[in-house]
Amino acid sequence: MAPHPSTLQILDRLIAFPTVSADSNLPLIGYAEDLLRNAGFDTRRLPDGSGTKAGLVARIGPAGPGGIMLSAHSDVVPVEGQQWSRPQFRLTQEGDRLYGRGTTDMKGYLASMLSAALRGTDWSRPLMLVISYDEEVGCRGIRQMLPDLRALGWRPELCLVGEPTSMRPAIGHKGKAAFLATCHGVAGHSSMAPRFVNALHLAADLLSVLRQSQDEFAASGAQDRAYDIPYSTVHAGRMQGGTALNIVPDKALVEFELRHLPSDDAAAFLSRIGAAMDRILADRYAGQAEARVEIEITNSYPGLDVAADDPAVARVADLCGTDRPIKVAYGTEAGFFADLGIPTLVCGPGDMNAQGHKPDEYLCLGQLAECDAMMDRILSQISGT
Repeated sequence: MAPHPSTLQILDRLIAFPTVSADSNLPLIGYAEDLLRNAGFDTRRLPDGSGTKAGLVARIGPAGPGGIMLSAHSDVVPVEGQQWSRPQFRLTQEGDRLYGRGTTDMKGYLASMLSAALRGTDWSRPLMLVISYDEEVGCRGIRQMLPDLRALGWRPELCLVGEPTSMRPAIGHKGKAAFLATCHGVAGHSSMAPRFVNALHLAADLLSVLRQSQDEFAASGAQDRAYDIPYSTVHAGRMQGGTALNIVPDKALVEFELRHLPSDDAAAFLSRIGAAMDRILADRYAGQAEARVEIEITNSYPGLDVAADDPAVARVADLCGTDRPIKVAYGTEAGFFADLGIPTLVCGPGDMNAQGHKPDEYLCLGQLAECDAMMDRILSQISGT
């Protein structure tokens, strides 16, 4: 079994667009838009506020509900700091491997869905395509696209988000909330440090609270054994503060995140963290009004949790050729579509753990061929092919 020639041709073009999240994706969007318009699709760009990026939505077939939606993101992670032995932004085939940034995450799937769109004929039911941006930096693009997606009023029977799952139907992943804590103290000379409020000490108190929260999730929180780590996780990623060793710092920043099971609420987590810090401030910093901690949420995306007996799971199993559903550790845009009331699963070619985001990223030909076979089954359901 081999991929369709058109899929390989499109993938070659897609890899050549260096759509790192920090840069524009407009050349890729223009290429996809031309392909789809020439194939008879109605298309619409959804630009971001800067005008340097855009999402793309496209539809073909009769009006009204029904049909299938296929979704992919256009951006890729950076290559800087990685040791590549092959060109990052040129598709290179060696044996059964296709090398290039984004082959697995997730331009292989994007190429397959565009190729399928070009092969379809005599559409008896609608096919809808969604291409987003800025997925790799916290699903920011699809969040900006949501008002326009809602306004379109599309009601497909199924949405497939093509993140790499080794072509197995993924029925769940954790949600994520990212936070920024600003710890305020009082500056002074370090020789008199006890008279001042050290903002880094406040930050250390916060880290202690976060570690305690993680212990509580592990010991008594909700559990889902389908995940490698079956409970919600708390992670502090960055802390910074202070200007010189002999100055008591009056400000410190802590960036942390919660990757949570759908049954755990990010707002409730933040409330518990805030209450714990209030107790510390009242106890350890009583009478020092300048000491305070402000926490804001900087980004979030919803989790995905589809019941194993949901009819959409059996349908996707038939489409992809396996009835072994999984849950994945990484986040996707699927929760946004599910929140629109669209039955949504994740299924795409490649192995995120083995290949995604790594130097010499590659996609196996067999995986791409399996994805094309899934697209052929979709076409047989909604068009005359």
